[in-house]
Amino acid sequence: MIKAILVFNNHGKPRLSKFYQYFNEDMQQQIIKETFQLVSKRDDNVCNFLEGGSLIGGSDYKLIYRHYATLYFVFCVDSSESELGILDLIQVFVETLDKCFENVCELDLIFHADAVHHILSELVMGGMVLQTNMSDILARIEEQNKLQKQEAGISAAPARAVSAVKSMNLPQQIKDIKLPDLPQAIKDLKF
Repeated sequence: MIKAILVFNNHGKPRLSKFYQYFNEDMQQQIIKETFQLVSKRDDNVCNFLEGGSLIGGSDYKLIYRHYATLYFVFCVDSSESELGILDLIQVFVETLDKCFENVCELDLIFHADAVHHILSELVMGGMVLQTNMSDILARIEEQNKLQKQEAGISAAPARAVSAVKSMNLPQQIKDIKLPDLPQAIKDLKF
């Protein structure tokens, strides 16, 4: 089972952290710091598996990571997970990010955190791997993008209706009618 997924840059700044086991905020920050120290001091041509740090379970857990350009992608897993399977999962995750953001970089993870979390939730949920087929994941992401565009159209409909009425060729008395404002509760609704 996957216990945590961490992405941080070469300086140890976390760019994504997803814990599938409860740790309070201070403990999460300590785990990220310890994991960065363990992973960053390793040479690039050594094995990508190592024993988990003292804070994330010690010898019962493994850290499986890949270093791409300025980012480390680290999966903290228990002993039941396959190291090669997780390496492949990291590769699928990075390639999916790359397809969605066209040459993904650190700034994409910062400014599009919601999209990155959505992609991650298509891969892993509750610490269990859901999907590893990149084309299926990309299809779900495209469906989500279409839904978001539709929702944007629905929320803009009242304003479009008012402007359409105003642009119609109507007598001046009808144009001068003051339309009542929508109640605040209706304005706050999100579809």
